[in-house]
Amino acid sequence: METVSTKSSLHIRCNSLPSAPHPLVSQFQEHLQRLKDSEATSTSLSSSSISQKLIGLQDLHNYADKLLQLPTTQQVLAVECSEKWADELLEGSLGLVDICSTAQDCLLQAKENIHVVHSVIRRKGADNEFPVECGKYLASRKKMKKEIQKALGNLKGIKNDSMVSSSNKDHEALPILDILKEAEAVTMRLLESFLLFVSDPKGQSKQRKWSIISKLMQPARVSCDSRESGTNEFVKVDAALQSLVSHKPLSVENFLSHVENLENCIEDLEVGVEQLSRQLIRTRVSLLNIFTH
Repeated sequence: METVSTKSSLHIRCNSLPSAPHPLVSQFQEHLQRLKDSEATSTSLSSSSISQKLIGLQDLHNYADKLLQLPTTQQVLAVECSEKWADELLEGSLGLVDICSTAQDCLLQAKENIHVVHSVIRRKGADNEFPVECGKYLASRKKMKKEIQKALGNLKGIKNDSMVSSSNKDHEALPILDILKEAEAVTMRLLESFLLFVSDPKGQSKQRKWSIISKLMQPARVSCDSRESGTNEFVKVDAALQSLVSHKPLSVENFLSHVENLENCIEDLEVGVEQLSRQLIRTRVSLLNIFTH
């Protein structure tokens, strides 16, 4: 009887929490809507737009984590959140952290490989070495694309599980659950776009291959102009290397410009993914603290 009485009193206290939304909820919703509007209006992906969305995601999860620090939120989740939903939130957070880790590994690998190509082509007398390094880079890109396809498969599994759970109304209507699930959903969509941008699936490559190669023959444009136009820096370098390996004419100066653009692109994306990963880890730790104490 004492146990039942204690649970009842806790339940009453949780249900008697103030119904007015916390200011952090409004801030979260504003950032969420901003990201959704950005998704709806984006006609093409560019490294700059992805970097901006990564910053937006970091802010979104920052507000979600601040909500998790509120004593009332912790009490509600600890008492009223079912074990099933607790497990799903923890699994979802772990999945997002893992996807970010894969993205970081791919960017690091790409940065190291393109740095080698850059160094070789700038050195005089590297004619014999350059084709070898080009081949290594293209082989590395092929391997990276396989890793990304695997990560995309895992991400699809997380999305499917989330959709099934969202359609299941057996949970109590806790606003914090909706907030965390919305943050998870928009994060999955952006990370999927990010991975597709880095790997550039064949369908996208074929549509732009010849237009990209023709643009490579034109004078180099300012880096920021290229990055704002929706051009995929990874695709441009891939196409340039394929042209050089095939002994097609291509200005070394232009090629170096494309490589430098890619290096800048990778650097910006690395910063965004790293900061997002740190925030996702903080949010996961907050959830673990709530559900394991």
